[in-house]
Amino acid sequence: MADLRDDPHGTDSTSSVGDLDAPPQPPAAEATATATAPMSSAERADSLLASHPVIDGHNSLAPTLLRRRAAGHSHDLEQGENFLDTDMPRIRAGALGAQFWSLQVAGDTDDEGRAVSTTLELIDLVRDLIASCPDSLRLALGAGDLADARHCGRVASFLGPVSGRAIGDSLATLRAFHFLGVRVLALAGARWADKGLTRFGQEAVREMNRLGVVADLSGASDETARDTLAVTRAPAMFSHSAAGALTADPGNAPDEILALLGANGGVCMVSFAPALTSRDGRAPDVCAVADHVERVRDLAGPACVGLSGTYGREVDAPRTAGLEDTSCYPRLIAELLDRGWDDTAITDLTWGNAARVLRDTEFLARAAQGRRSASTATIAELDDSRR
Repeated sequence: MADLRDDPHGTDSTSSVGDLDAPPQPPAAEATATATAPMSSAERADSLLASHPVIDGHNSLAPTLLRRRAAGHSHDLEQGENFLDTDMPRIRAGALGAQFWSLQVAGDTDDEGRAVSTTLELIDLVRDLIASCPDSLRLALGAGDLADARHCGRVASFLGPVSGRAIGDSLATLRAFHFLGVRVLALAGARWADKGLTRFGQEAVREMNRLGVVADLSGASDETARDTLAVTRAPAMFSHSAAGALTADPGNAPDEILALLGANGGVCMVSFAPALTSRDGRAPDVCAVADHVERVRDLAGPACVGLSGTYGREVDAPRTAGLEDTSCYPRLIAELLDRGWDDTAITDLTWGNAARVLRDTEFLARAAQGRRSASTATIAELDDSRR
């Protein structure tokens, strides 16, 4: 993938003409002090994000808009409206460079046919959203689209994660979603990925590897996470989770799983959601989220941590203080800089780690396609003995 580069900045200099005397020079000590004055953490954060913006792992705006559409409401993403936490003015203020738009259906959507149709509606909605903001968003189908979108001043927009239940028991449906542009599949909710992977579930993960679809482990059971990390050859992702050791929530990853994720080379996109980051009953703030980021870094490794605002909600939803909407990423970056994070660690967190996962997934998919044809396995063939 092409590296991001800062645009060159030219400077114009003019000198006075016709003056008898040269203009007075400032005192040397004052000039030196001005030249060497360090940037504040907020200024450093803005500078780093200008060249290495945030790749965000999960925004649920599409399901929110689909619900509101049923009630006759609409949303102007380009201009911005105050009843949601996501719009282009705040996305630009937050230095967001890429977004995974969640296509996950509600947990009570048990009927597989309805899950499929709802997911198709969500894909259609996000594609329409991208088309309605051609100067701001660009559909992304691979890692190469990240830098291309950024160089054009657009936010690279990935389709997914899709709910595992939406593919039912059909690998052909998985391939159809991939054809439509989906690049992330959440295993949680699929009956073949409940308490571990069934034989069909293992085959589904192998088919995801062949296609280049990232396995999302957020919300999956520990058994499913272990099985997936044992089967997959490609990096896995937690699209919106935090450290289970700090906040005991089923959506968070325990230390053991984070260590396995590090060995896999995957990435945990640390969520800002209050339910996943509150501790001891206290309302979470920027510092609490930073604690989770550092815990994930310490367990999985500095190459395996990213960010997930988990935005796309209505304004009356619970919020993390200081991280209320998509304009707030710089506040977290400033906090981490104050804790001693260097520039390389920050740029890996915001951009590099997630971009690598996408790049490695694509590379391994191309290699797998040379060895393996599309799987025609069925759940009846593989899982009858366990049903």
